Amino acid sequence: MKKFIKLFIVSILACACISPVTVFAEEKSQAKSAYLYDFNTKTAIYARNENARLPIASMTKIMLLDLIYENVENGALSLEESVVISEKASGMGGSQVFLEANGSYLVKDLVKSITVASANDASVAIAERLYGSEEECVKKMNEKVKVLGLTNTLFANCTGLPKPMQYSCAKDITLIFADLISHEQYFEFSGVWLDEIKHSKNSTQITNTNKLIKFYNGCDGGKTGFTNEAGFCLTATAKRGNMRLISAVIGASDSKSRFSEVSNMLNLGFNGYENKAVLDKSVPLDSTVSVLGGKVKQIEVLPENNFFVLSKKGEKIDCEVEYVFSEVRAPIKRGNVVGEAIIYVSGVEKGRVRLVSACDSGKMGFIDYVKEIAGKWAV
Repeated sequence: MKKFIKLFIVSILACACISPVTVFAEEKSQAKSAYLYDFNTKTAIYARNENARLPIASMTKIMLLDLIYENVENGALSLEESVVISEKASGMGGSQVFLEANGSYLVKDLVKSITVASANDASVAIAERLYGSEEECVKKMNEKVKVLGLTNTLFANCTGLPKPMQYSCAKDITLIFADLISHEQYFEFSGVWLDEIKHSKNSTQITNTNKLIKFYNGCDGGKTGFTNEAGFCLTATAKRGNMRLISAVIGASDSKSRFSEVSNMLNLGFNGYENKAVLDKSVPLDSTVSVLGGKVKQIEVLPENNFFVLSKKGEKIDCEVEYVFSEVRAPIKRGNVVGEAIIYVSGVEKGRVRLVSACDSGKMGFIDYVKEIAGKWAV
């Protein structure tokens, strides 16, 4: 439908205009590759050798988890269903929860094992449940790499165990992790510190390999990795207020260093930057929209999504929003698109958000028109 009304170019906040990547002292990261990313604005704050193709060990499971939750959301997998464990999955070795061959486990316990304990046996079991084999799962993982537009990632298995021609980079794994945490159910298990996986006669205690969920303020998810080839790796996320950051390191010298370097990068982000809320999907716009032929003549409008701008603390510049509305005719339902908001920073377009109806408006019938006319005559 043709857009014909442009309402209000309004200055709504003061924010910083920052470059896509802010470089700081190299001592902030001594790992082979590092990346710091603002989730809300999709902006890199720090990058060092971020595109270097490197083995990432068990951080490979970030992509596996992304596919798992994608399948949960589209109804192809239920967290409450049971999976029978194959001999291959049971015998994977490495990081594992000692799943029993031919034993039956709930999907949610397998997912918890992957998320918390980086279990290779659970990873292969889920891969087989979803796609019939680990090999087919790997094909899907690489297909998703292409969907995300990544060019420095190639998977050869779903566990991250050493295998030729398998690599990623700090930037790519951060973006895969960003896609993973867009599935809110991920956080159901990512913050678990201690738990157990029950077997037919005993149980396996699991402890989260991501120590930052206990020792870093705001950290609620992440994935570690280690092999002799990859070194010590970590991708982690933390949220404070309305700001969520993701940080990744590949090839740290030891386990303590990977947690320290990721913490330092997160500190850099939280201490030096902030997210300004331009649009809040829970707050109606100040302006309403007319509904032609509607029982409700004026409807409130909501942004379909939140929109943030990343700013350096203490630096100010105008941010403006232009609202463009379509011609709206009844009937209309809550959530129907009625226009869009265009966001500018220093005169440069930074993004667009669809605007939706906050309520229903039924179509006027004959009696409604009669009452409306009668009301006008009464006046």
